[in-house]
Amino acid sequence: QVQLVESGGRLVQAGGSLRLSCAASGRTFSRYAMGWFRQAPGNEREFVGGINWSGDNTYYADSVKGRFTISRDNAKNTVLLQMNSLKPEDTAVYYCAASLHWGPGVSDSVGYDHWGQGTQVTVSS
Repeated sequence: QVQLVESGGRLVQAGGSLRLSCAASGRTFSRYAMGWFRQAPGNEREFVGGINWSGDNTYYADSVKGRFTISRDNAKNTVLLQMNSLKPEDTAVYYCAASLHWGPGVSDSVGYDHWGQGTQVTVSS
């Protein structure tokens, strides 16, 4: 079992940067692949990116590739989402999630067993 708490969301201007953190409880964090998802008002939850157990493999949605970077520190039970060159369309509630699986389907929210409560990111134009 793992519990997740996101932080770092705030209002930022377009073109700016923001780093979100996801803190995990429990001693099994390193067993989980981690994903970031986001949901804007009126939209379905969408995949942002993911990172495998060891942190040496990442995968991103096309919409954020080259702008967002995911990393993790298993010693600190933390996963980070560094967001650069932010756009107004990045405005959403951002969630981190944990999955015991990595590979095909990593972008599907169904495969994630544990979710945080979300943190709001607002990008002004």
